[in-house]
Amino acid sequence: MEREFKFSTKCVHAGERPEPVFGAHTTPIFQTSTFIFENVEQGAARFAEEETGYVYTRIPPNTPTHAVLAEKVASLEGGEAGQTFSSGMAAITAVVLSTLKQGDNLISTDVVYGCTYSLFSEILPGLGIDVSFVDTSDIEKVKAAFKSETRMVFLETPANPTITVCDIREISKLAKAQGAICIVDNTFATPYFQKPLELGADISLSSCTKYIGGHADLLGGVIVGSRDFMKSLGKVVGYTGGIMGLHEAWLCIRGLKTLHIRMERHAENALKVANFLESHPKVEWVRYPGLSSHPQHEVAKKQMSGYGGMLSFEIRGGGEAGSRLMNSVRLCSLAVSLGATDTLIQHPASMTHAGIPRNIRNKVGIKDGLVRLSVGIEDSEDIIADLEQALSKI
Repeated sequence: MEREFKFSTKCVHAGERPEPVFGAHTTPIFQTSTFIFENVEQGAARFAEEETGYVYTRIPPNTPTHAVLAEKVASLEGGEAGQTFSSGMAAITAVVLSTLKQGDNLISTDVVYGCTYSLFSEILPGLGIDVSFVDTSDIEKVKAAFKSETRMVFLETPANPTITVCDIREISKLAKAQGAICIVDNTFATPYFQKPLELGADISLSSCTKYIGGHADLLGGVIVGSRDFMKSLGKVVGYTGGIMGLHEAWLCIRGLKTLHIRMERHAENALKVANFLESHPKVEWVRYPGLSSHPQHEVAKKQMSGYGGMLSFEIRGGGEAGSRLMNSVRLCSLAVSLGATDTLIQHPASMTHAGIPRNIRNKVGIKDGLVRLSVGIEDSEDIIADLEQALSKI
């Protein structure tokens, strides 16, 4: 039996094979919208899904470039197959449209990315889909939320921006017992630190815009699951057309080759920054899964092999103090998104989560003084020094 490669080797090699025509060392960008058939019979067989192969770039498997990326991420996540998308939101939308119908219920983590919240709270009800937002860090609340119509549980863990962690294994068991599928947004952890499918989830999805691409220069999304699910998902992809651009797919392939190295540095730096902030008198509290003070630290220890590069903290003095801090940084970039090589700082209440009503933000912990930090791979001493000088301005 052939030896299975370790994670870092998969980052470099999974999904890739020698280019047969010219012997190109790296995966080419197949810049084409359509593919030539050998004969009418072959074209008919591919459209009838009786033969695997490429048809038209909007229709999965899209192009060989997309296929390499999908296979690489599936290998890293430990899944059977993958599908790429134009963004993480396109991926989430496709999962919902391929799974839920009018009258169904979706249970979602109550703390999710702002656009995910808006999709679930504004768009899905118009399609007749009921959404229950639940504190999924509390298993009893999750149990109580199930209805006879529940068909999907959507988890974001660690959650954006509060870094709340929920128990994937236990919630996946609950979902299966109720005949629902469990979806995990694995963007913050990445498959390097967390493998939802091994913990019992049905689908793991990520925004490639973040750590997978890793350099803040592309938009993309990816879903990994069973081959059967990908087949049903493929129809939605083909009909709605939210596919990843070719250059973006190539950039993701390149980005993944260093994922393991980058994530180690992100996590190493994040822990040092979290410890610094936790000891600072102007900081009320810090949320980082690697800190023993994190409310779900024990859950994180069970399901994560490392704690990633994301943390949040609350400044004493509320929103005004937080704004002064963010306006005073010099090395850190005041910008949304995350997972870049450089450190990004932002104010969720007025930026990424501004679309969530204030009373709900306060209820789930997204208060005006909350600051989210995506810790980069710079020297940790320089990151800490920048935060220290900015905190001195408060």
